[in-house]
Amino acid sequence: MRVVIVTESFPPDVNGVAHTALQTARHLVRRGHAPLVVAPAVPVTAAGDPDAAAPCPVVRVPSLPLPGYPQVRVALPSRRVSHAIAAHRADLVHLAGPFVLGVRGMNAAARLGLPAVAVYQTDLAGYARTYVGGGESAAWRRLRAVHGAADRTLAPSTAAARDLEAHGIGRVRIWRRGVDTARFRPELRDAALRRELAPGGETLFGYVGRLAPEKRVDLLAAVCGLPGVRVVVVGDGPSEPGLRAALPGAVFLGRRTGDELARIFASLDVFAHTGPYETFCQTVQEAMASGVPVVAPAAGGPLDLVAHRRTGLLVPPEDADALRQAVASLAAAPTLRAAYGRAGRAAVEQRTWEAVGDELIGHYLEVLRERTAVAA
Repeated sequence: MRVVIVTESFPPDVNGVAHTALQTARHLVRRGHAPLVVAPAVPVTAAGDPDAAAPCPVVRVPSLPLPGYPQVRVALPSRRVSHAIAAHRADLVHLAGPFVLGVRGMNAAARLGLPAVAVYQTDLAGYARTYVGGGESAAWRRLRAVHGAADRTLAPSTAAARDLEAHGIGRVRIWRRGVDTARFRPELRDAALRRELAPGGETLFGYVGRLAPEKRVDLLAAVCGLPGVRVVVVGDGPSEPGLRAALPGAVFLGRRTGDELARIFASLDVFAHTGPYETFCQTVQEAMASGVPVVAPAAGGPLDLVAHRRTGLLVPPEDADALRQAVASLAAAPTLRAAYGRAGRAAVEQRTWEAVGDELIGHYLEVLRERTAVAA
C-alpha cells in the first residue's frame, strides 16, 4: 500500500502530532508498505538534514513560524502537496492533525479521487479560546470542512469522539495511541538522578510537555508550597520565562528526549498533567509505562487513560486547590503510589505502537474496501 502522510508537524518537532506521524511512518515501513511524509519545512540548523533519520522520504512545504510561538510552523500555500501525492502514486492519504496543510492534502486527495483518513489530534477550539479569547466557531467550521470530506475520522479518545460528533462530524472511529513500553519502564529509576533533583529526599512531582498557555502549567504553583515536595518541569515553550517566576523552587530541565527522558520519567514519584484540552495525552501513557502514578484533569483524553484511585487521581480541570490536595495525598502515601504505579504499568503493557499501527492499517483497508464497493 502506498500512503502519503500529510502532517502539520514532524520531527525534529516535539509534540503529539509529530511523534504519532513518525511512529505511523515507521510501522508502515516495517509492514512492507511505502509511506511518504509531507510536512512543513523547519529551519536549517548545524545538526544538518532534519530528515536524515526519517524512515521514509519526506517532502517539506515552505512554512513560517507561528507569531508568538516560533516552535510551531505553519505551512504556506504550495503545489508541492498535490504534486507529492500524485508522484507517489498514492492509494490513500493520511491527514495527521489536519488544519492548514491537511486542508490542502484533503483537497488534493479529492481532486485525485483518493480516499482519505483524517486523524483528529488537537483541540483547536480550546486553543482558540486560550490564545484569542474566542474563535471556537471558526475553528469547528474549519474542522468540519476537512473531516467532513474525509472517508473516515479517527479520534484518540471517547471524549474526543463525542466532541466531534456533537459538532456535526460523522464517520468517526476511535484509534488510540501506542507507547514504547521498552523505552519507558520502571527499571530505569535512577537513585543518583533523584539525589541530584531532590537532595533533601523530597517527593519528586513532575510535569513533562510543552510550556504554553493552554497547558496550564501555572497551576503547579499551588504544589510548590507543599512541604517535602520538589516540582520538576521538563519541556520548553513560550511560557517558560513566566513559569520560572511563578513556580518558586521548581527545577526546570528544559527539553529532554529519548532514553534521557525515560530515565527522568521513571525517577519521578508522581506525574501530573495540567492541561484541560488534551484529546489524548501521550505523556500520561509514558508515565504509566514508567510505573509512575498520575494526577490529571478529569477532561478529554485522560478520562480514558487514568483509572481514578487505581492508576492515579483525576481532579476537576483548572482547579489548583484540588491538584494540590491530590499531590499532598500521594506524597504522604508511598505504598499507595507504588500500587498505582504497578497498576499503571500493567494497564499499558499491551498498548504498543506495533499493535496500534496494525489497527491503523485495518482502518486503511476498510476505507479502501468501502471505496471499491461504492465504485462497483
